[in-house]
Amino acid sequence: MSSITLRAATSADLDRITEIYADAVTNGTASYELEPPSRTEMGARFDSLMADGFPYLVAEKAGAVVGYAYAGAFRPRPAYRFVVEDSVYVAPDAKGQGVGLKLMQGLIEAAKAAGFRQIIAVIGDGRPDSASVQLHEKVGFHHSGRLEGSGYKHGRWLDTVFMQLPINGGASVPPDPQSLPERKFRQQK
Repeated sequence: MSSITLRAATSADLDRITEIYADAVTNGTASYELEPPSRTEMGARFDSLMADGFPYLVAEKAGAVVGYAYAGAFRPRPAYRFVVEDSVYVAPDAKGQGVGLKLMQGLIEAAKAAGFRQIIAVIGDGRPDSASVQLHEKVGFHHSGRLEGSGYKHGRWLDTVFMQLPINGGASVPPDPQSLPERKFRQQK
Protein backbone atom coordinates (compact mmCIF):
# COMPACT_ATOMS: atom_id res chain seq x y z
CA MET A 1 0.00 0.00 0.00
CA SER A 2 1.41 3.39 -1.00
CA SER A 3 1.64 6.13 1.55
CA ILE A 4 0.06 9.52 1.10
CA THR A 5 2.44 12.45 0.77
CA LEU A 6 1.70 16.17 0.79
CA ARG A 7 3.42 18.92 -1.12
CA ALA A 8 2.74 22.45 -2.28
CA ALA A 9 0.50 22.53 -5.34
CA THR A 10 1.92 23.85 -8.60
CA SER A 11 0.30 24.95 -11.83
CA ALA A 12 1.30 21.55 -13.28
CA ASP A 13 -1.31 20.00 -10.94
CA LEU A 14 -4.20 22.06 -12.27
CA ASP A 15 -5.50 19.55 -14.81
CA ARG A 16 -5.93 16.95 -12.06
CA ILE A 17 -7.26 19.51 -9.55
CA THR A 18 -9.82 20.59 -12.16
CA GLU A 19 -10.90 16.96 -12.65
CA ILE A 20 -11.27 16.33 -8.93
CA TYR A 21 -13.29 19.49 -8.42
CA ALA A 22 -15.45 18.80 -11.49
CA ASP A 23 -16.47 15.48 -9.94
CA ALA A 24 -17.31 17.21 -6.64
CA VAL A 25 -19.43 19.82 -8.40
CA THR A 26 -21.17 17.32 -10.69
CA ASN A 27 -21.82 14.51 -8.23
CA GLY A 28 -21.55 16.02 -4.77
CA THR A 29 -23.08 18.63 -2.54
CA ALA A 30 -19.99 20.03 -0.81
CA SER A 31 -19.74 22.80 -3.41
CA TYR A 32 -22.75 24.89 -4.29
CA GLU A 33 -21.45 25.48 -7.80
CA LEU A 34 -23.76 23.83 -10.33
CA GLU A 35 -21.42 23.70 -13.31
CA PRO A 36 -17.77 22.67 -13.06
CA PRO A 37 -15.43 25.58 -13.73
CA SER A 38 -13.09 25.38 -16.70
CA ARG A 39 -9.38 24.68 -16.40
CA THR A 40 -8.81 28.35 -17.20
CA GLU A 41 -11.04 29.45 -14.33
CA MET A 42 -9.40 27.00 -11.93
CA GLY A 43 -6.03 28.40 -13.00
CA ALA A 44 -7.18 31.95 -12.28
CA ARG A 45 -8.39 30.90 -8.83
CA PHE A 46 -5.09 29.12 -8.15
CA ASP A 47 -3.04 32.11 -9.31
CA SER A 48 -5.04 34.46 -7.08
CA LEU A 49 -4.49 32.31 -4.00
CA MET A 50 -0.79 31.91 -4.77
CA ALA A 51 -0.34 35.66 -5.33
CA ASP A 52 -1.80 36.31 -1.88
CA GLY A 53 0.43 33.70 -0.21
CA PHE A 54 -2.33 31.34 0.89
CA PRO A 55 -1.48 27.67 1.46
CA TYR A 56 -2.45 25.29 -1.36
CA LEU A 57 -1.52 21.61 -1.04
CA VAL A 58 -1.92 18.41 -3.02
CA ALA A 59 -1.89 14.86 -1.74
CA GLU A 60 -0.11 12.21 -3.79
CA LYS A 61 -0.34 8.48 -3.65
CA ALA A 62 1.92 6.38 -5.86
CA GLY A 63 2.92 9.56 -7.70
CA ALA A 64 -0.65 10.56 -8.60
CA VAL A 65 -2.54 13.55 -7.20
CA VAL A 66 -5.49 12.15 -5.22
CA GLY A 67 -6.70 15.29 -3.48
CA TYR A 68 -6.04 18.92 -2.78
CA ALA A 69 -6.70 21.53 -0.12
CA TYR A 70 -6.27 25.24 0.20
CA ALA A 71 -7.06 28.12 2.51
CA GLY A 72 -8.29 31.42 1.18
CA ALA A 73 -9.72 34.64 2.50
CA PHE A 74 -12.91 34.12 4.50
CA ARG A 75 -14.20 37.59 3.60
CA PRO A 76 -12.50 40.49 1.80
CA ARG A 77 -12.80 43.17 4.47
CA PRO A 78 -9.49 43.85 6.25
CA ALA A 79 -10.69 43.08 9.79
CA TYR A 80 -11.14 39.46 8.63
CA ARG A 81 -7.48 39.19 7.58
CA PHE A 82 -6.60 36.66 10.29
CA VAL A 83 -9.39 34.26 9.26
CA VAL A 84 -9.15 31.76 6.41
CA GLU A 85 -11.72 29.44 4.91
CA ASP A 86 -10.60 25.92 4.11
CA SER A 87 -11.44 23.78 1.10
CA VAL A 88 -10.59 20.08 0.81
CA TYR A 89 -11.41 17.80 -2.13
CA VAL A 90 -10.51 14.15 -2.60
CA ALA A 91 -10.66 12.14 -5.84
CA PRO A 92 -13.59 9.70 -5.88
CA ASP A 93 -11.35 6.62 -6.01
CA ALA A 94 -9.27 7.85 -3.04
CA LYS A 95 -12.09 8.55 -0.58
CA GLY A 96 -11.99 6.68 2.70
CA GLN A 97 -8.19 6.23 2.58
CA GLY A 98 -7.15 9.04 4.92
CA VAL A 99 -6.39 11.54 2.16
CA GLY A 100 -8.78 14.18 3.52
CA LEU A 101 -7.40 13.84 7.04
CA LYS A 102 -3.81 14.18 5.86
CA LEU A 103 -4.72 17.23 3.76
CA MET A 104 -6.58 18.88 6.67
CA GLN A 105 -3.68 18.28 9.05
CA GLY A 106 -1.24 19.74 6.53
CA LEU A 107 -3.47 22.72 5.83
CA ILE A 108 -3.86 23.47 9.54
CA GLU A 109 -0.09 23.42 9.98
CA ALA A 110 0.41 25.69 6.94
CA ALA A 111 -2.21 28.16 8.23
CA LYS A 112 -0.53 28.17 11.65
CA ALA A 113 2.88 28.80 10.07
CA ALA A 114 1.47 31.79 8.16
CA GLY A 115 0.10 33.30 11.37
CA PHE A 116 -3.63 32.99 10.80
CA ARG A 117 -5.86 32.80 13.90
CA GLN A 118 -9.05 31.08 12.79
CA ILE A 119 -9.93 28.53 10.14
CA ILE A 120 -13.55 28.50 9.06
CA ALA A 121 -15.20 25.59 7.27
CA VAL A 122 -18.28 26.44 5.23
CA ILE A 123 -19.74 23.00 4.57
CA GLY A 124 -22.46 22.47 2.00
CA ASP A 125 -24.92 19.71 2.88
CA GLY A 126 -23.76 19.83 6.47
CA ARG A 127 -25.59 16.76 7.75
CA PRO A 128 -24.01 15.46 10.99
CA ASP A 129 -23.05 12.22 9.23
CA SER A 130 -21.41 13.91 6.23
CA ALA A 131 -17.77 13.03 5.63
CA SER A 132 -16.79 16.70 5.67
CA VAL A 133 -18.44 17.43 9.03
CA GLN A 134 -16.88 14.32 10.53
CA LEU A 135 -13.45 15.19 9.13
CA HIS A 136 -13.56 18.68 10.60
CA GLU A 137 -14.73 17.36 13.96
CA LYS A 138 -11.87 14.85 13.94
CA VAL A 139 -9.25 17.60 13.65
CA GLY A 140 -10.82 19.76 16.36
CA PHE A 141 -13.24 22.12 14.63
CA HIS A 142 -16.35 23.07 16.60
CA HIS A 143 -19.78 23.90 15.20
CA SER A 144 -20.45 27.62 15.00
CA GLY A 145 -23.62 27.94 12.93
CA ARG A 146 -26.10 26.54 10.43
CA LEU A 147 -27.95 28.15 7.54
CA GLU A 148 -31.00 25.97 6.97
CA GLY A 149 -32.13 25.33 3.42
CA SER A 150 -29.54 27.72 2.04
CA GLY A 151 -28.61 25.73 -1.06
CA TYR A 152 -30.64 23.82 -3.63
CA LYS A 153 -28.80 21.15 -5.59
CA HIS A 154 -29.60 17.71 -7.02
CA GLY A 155 -33.31 18.28 -6.36
CA ARG A 156 -33.11 18.98 -2.63
CA TRP A 157 -32.55 21.76 -0.13
CA LEU A 158 -29.23 21.70 1.67
CA ASP A 159 -28.11 23.21 4.96
CA THR A 160 -24.80 25.02 5.18
CA VAL A 161 -22.82 24.35 8.34
CA PHE A 162 -20.14 26.63 9.70
CA MET A 163 -17.34 25.12 11.76
CA GLN A 164 -14.37 26.91 13.28
CA LEU A 165 -10.90 26.07 14.54
CA PRO A 166 -8.92 28.63 16.55
CA ILE A 167 -5.16 28.40 15.93
CA ASN A 168 -2.14 30.33 17.19
CA GLY A 169 -4.05 31.44 20.29
CA GLY A 170 -7.19 32.38 18.36
CA ALA A 171 -8.73 35.56 19.73
CA SER A 172 -7.03 35.24 23.12
CA VAL A 173 -3.81 37.06 22.19
CA PRO A 174 -3.00 40.08 19.98
CA PRO A 175 -2.02 39.59 16.33
CA ASP A 176 1.57 38.76 15.50
CA PRO A 177 3.00 41.74 13.59
CA GLN A 178 5.23 39.33 11.62
CA SER A 179 2.34 37.11 10.48
CA LEU A 180 1.50 36.90 6.78
CA PRO A 181 -1.90 38.60 7.18
CA GLU A 182 -0.44 41.51 9.15
CA ARG A 183 2.50 42.02 6.75
CA LYS A 184 0.12 42.00 3.75
CA PHE A 185 -2.15 44.48 5.50
CA ARG A 186 0.73 46.89 6.18
CA GLN A 187 1.86 46.63 2.53
CA GLN A 188 -1.62 47.53 1.29
CA LYS A 189 -1.89 50.63 3.48
